[in-house]
Amino acid sequence: MSQVFILVAEDDADDRYLLQAAFKENGYNDKLEFVENGLELIDYLDGRRSSITNQYPKFILLDLNMPKKDGREVLKELKQHQVYRKIPIIIFTTTKNESEIRSCYEMGANTYVVKPASFHDLLGTIEQIRSYWLDTATIPE
Repeated sequence: MSQVFILVAEDDADDRYLLQAAFKENGYNDKLEFVENGLELIDYLDGRRSSITNQYPKFILLDLNMPKKDGREVLKELKQHQVYRKIPIIIFTTTKNESEIRSCYEMGANTYVVKPASFHDLLGTIEQIRSYWLDTATIPE
């Protein structure tokens, strides 16, 4: 089985480290690629598009609160793009605001997850996200 490719847009170095540790602790050998803001995310995907592999992530974990181009702007841009809109976008943020959640779904977010407060809970959350998007959901190529 080939390695699963997941893209993570997260500006906080500690959160990136914890995510990496959670995937590893759960026994996943996924290829996690990290970008630190929305501009980097778009540039990264554009680079994949022009590469020979043309391989896109199975899903994107997208933080809302990032510098340069925040998650809201990126979500809107991705969901309006002919190719990128097929990639499942999981909002993964500390923002737990009803209107924010509604707005993200209206812009096309596939899932909205509030970051867990503990590493133990993060392990379970990553397990659930990964299980759903890689084993349960049917996604077009």
